[in-house]
Amino acid sequence: MYLDFHTHGKLAKKLPFSPEYTHWLFSEAKNAGLDALCLTEHFNTLGFAQVYGYIADHAEPDGDTLLFDGLRIFPGMETDIAEGGHILSIGPLDAILELNRRLEPNKEKGHFLPFAQLMDLFAEYPVLVGAGHPYRAGGHIPELPARQLERLHFLDMNGKDIAEDRLRTEQLTRALGQQLHKPVVSGSDTHQAVQYGCIRTRFDRTVNRIPELYVEMQAGRYEICVSPEAAFQVKTAALLKRALKEIHALGGDYVSVLLGGTPKWSELHRDEAAE
Repeated sequence: MYLDFHTHGKLAKKLPFSPEYTHWLFSEAKNAGLDALCLTEHFNTLGFAQVYGYIADHAEPDGDTLLFDGLRIFPGMETDIAEGGHILSIGPLDAILELNRRLEPNKEKGHFLPFAQLMDLFAEYPVLVGAGHPYRAGGHIPELPARQLERLHFLDMNGKDIAEDRLRTEQLTRALGQQLHKPVVSGSDTHQAVQYGCIRTRFDRTVNRIPELYVEMQAGRYEICVSPEAAFQVKTAALLKRALKEIHALGGDYVSVLLGGTPKWSELHRDEAAE
């Protein structure tokens, strides 16, 4: 089972939810060779519940996962902490949705929960918790007390950071994993499809339950696969994301542009352009 531990279902967290865009992402994930992904959407993204509502309506439940056109989705969330950094959580859909609702008062900067308090909250639910891209600039997860970091279940070796500096990312992330005795797995951190497959985790067998997944992680029955084109994929994805966001900012329909339709802004201003 090829699994990506860190993905997003929207182009950007401040943009409205687009069912067409999310559906396209999942289709492209399969085309990129993924069997499964953890949808670690930002906890304060616009329309968090809408994203999962759409997926639940179009997917078949299978254990703790959702099968969306053959792609296995582990529900999840990416949460900011007060100290600086992002924490990933993966679990059953109802647990993720309830956690997101409980975090409603903490979704704005200045109100993020401290790491220890967030871990206390996660401990009430059947979720796996990991450090997202722990060595990315602006984050301070490795500086937290070891006794607190030992509460994590895994560390994320992140595709964006691998693309920027593979040697540094691998060395630091693996060293922290060894220090804490925690498995290191991988996630692309993609918001758009070009980045799928830049890094992925291959498991010896397919699982559909969170406890089973954790058993495989702890046993080390997996390997991290890095694409030789990872740097190119991440750079291209960043350029495309920036271009699509600019289309939206100008009043255009970035989804129609991406999927080959006629952008709404072109229809609105066709007569003006012809003058």
